[in-house]
Amino acid sequence: MDIQKIINDAVAKLKADDKLLANFRQNPTKVLEKLVGIDLPDDKVDPIVKGILAKLNLDDLADKAQGIVGALGGLFGKK
Repeated sequence: MDIQKIINDAVAKLKADDKLLANFRQNPTKVLEKLVGIDLPDDKVDPIVKGILAKLNLDDLADKAQGIVGALGGLFGKK
């Protein structure tokens, strides 16, 4: 089982569907099992859920940081 591939695939699907993302945030295990199409053992689900949440949070932070840097760039005009 390629956990990184599962995480990347799940993140792509979650980002493409706001309703699915909201459901994932409420019940990550159930949504993850639906996304991968199999009932995963608990010891496999937890690390995958944590990986997905971490990747989603990092991507959100990166988007926010990029917006802040862009806004700040206008404060310092070129000479």
